[in-house]
Amino acid sequence: MFRRRLTASAAALLGLAALGLPAAASAPLQDDEQPKTVEVAAGDLTLTVPESWKKEPAANRLRLAQFVIPAPEGVEDETELTVFGGFGGSDAANLQRWVDQFVAEGREVTVVQGKGREGEYKLLDASGTWNAPDGPPMMGKTVRKPDSRMLAAIVAVPGQGNYFLKMAGPEKTVAPQIDAFRASFGGDKASEKPFELK
Repeated sequence: MFRRRLTASAAALLGLAALGLPAAASAPLQDDEQPKTVEVAAGDLTLTVPESWKKEPAANRLRLAQFVIPAPEGVEDETELTVFGGFGGSDAANLQRWVDQFVAEGREVTVVQGKGREGEYKLLDASGTWNAPDGPPMMGKTVRKPDSRMLAAIVAVPGQGNYFLKMAGPEKTVAPQIDAFRASFGGDKASEKPFELK
């Protein structure tokens, strides 16, 4: 289980979820209105996420937190944000593992490194045809999903180790979430520089 540090509105949402009740739909935002956010602690990583990112119970013991991202009208495939504790291997190796989930032909990838509220981080933005997991991870099955996008980050919390965040799904769903994804772990775009994968 992971520790939580939540605003009152977030606690109310979680209370509804515990009772098996749906949270009320949020009213549409005005053009000049900022989306409301909640804080969620996953281990020693504090995330600040939009209220519209629906928090769900972790699907397995490896996940510290998971969210479903709202899809635009007409998009059926689900987009999920998952948060994990650190895995073995170098940052470059883990980033490359995510890159390799996309078919090489037509793949577009950028990787940057920066420093933000939670510590130093590396941020991957990949798009193209994604070999999306299909069924339990241990089965290793995938299904090709064209027009997909993935945002993934490795965040090094000082004295606590690495945390991995991964959002993947249809391009139309993920593209509008880039700023919110970076803000979730306190990323600072002005501090970012290219990071070269070997």
